[in-house]
This record gives sequence, C-alpha cells and structure tokens, in this order.
Amino acid sequence: MQSVTVSPKYQVVIPKNVRKSLKLQPGQKIQVIEYAGRIELIPERDIKELRGFLKGINTEFKREKDRV
Repeated sequence: MQSVTVSPKYQVVIPKNVRKSLKLQPGQKIQVIEYAGRIELIPERDIKELRGFLKGINTEFKREKDRV
C-alpha cells in the first residue's frame, strides 16, 4: 500500500504504478466518492471499452412471472 500527501491546494498525485495498471491518461475524468469514511476514485471509461464485457454470460434462466 502506498501513501500520498495532500497539497495545500488539496491535490494528490496518483502513483505511477497505479496510473500504469489502470491505464489512466492525462485529462481523463475520475469520479470521487466518499464512502464509509474513505475516499474512492473511480476512473470513467469510454463506452466503447465496455463493448463485449458481458460476452459469454448465461442468459438462459427462468424469470419470475411479474418480471418480463
């Protein structure tokens, strides 16, 4: 686990190895969420990157009668 320091302008630098593993790019948007006393940063992804991520999911299941 790595730690970062909050600057006087409330800025933080995301460590290089995290930027590389998440493939973050300069100017990319990131959602900031406060949850259970912690800060979570969630990179926004282009909708094109999501194409096919459910490929192979089993859609053959029985639905309840009140669900269509």
